[in-house]
Amino acid sequence: MRWEVVVWAAVALLLFAAEALAPGAFMLWMGFAAAAVFVGVLVFPDVGVLWQAIAFVVLSFVSIQIYRTWFRPRARTSDHPTLNRRAAQHIGRVVPVERAIVAGEGRVKIGDAFWNVAGPDAPVGTPVRVIAVDGMTLQVEPAED
Repeated sequence: MRWEVVVWAAVALLLFAAEALAPGAFMLWMGFAAAAVFVGVLVFPDVGVLWQAIAFVVLSFVSIQIYRTWFRPRARTSDHPTLNRRAAQHIGRVVPVERAIVAGEGRVKIGDAFWNVAGPDAPVGTPVRVIAVDGMTLQVEPAED
């Protein structure tokens, strides 16, 4: 048996084994490309090594694009969209001003945490509604009851 055939069979098997050991669906598709080159070398024995390598690269790219287009799970919408965005969890809350908002900056207390706020000037105790988040600063507006 020719050495190219053995090499492509070994590459395909190694890529499949790598996928089995560290699943991520990336090596699997490259393994399919190596298997296709293996079959191609069996059917067309006169193809040079350079063309085999080019075929492997092209087939790897194509197979990975096929995976990304048709088989990759679509991003699911979360039932908790603000789970890892702590500040965004407070949007819509009405809280009293802890430190007066002067020149557009102040502070509120939510639970046991203090948050910097930005919004129209307001004295201590004024209820404000959190309307947006800018980094770790809550954007507020006067709450209308």
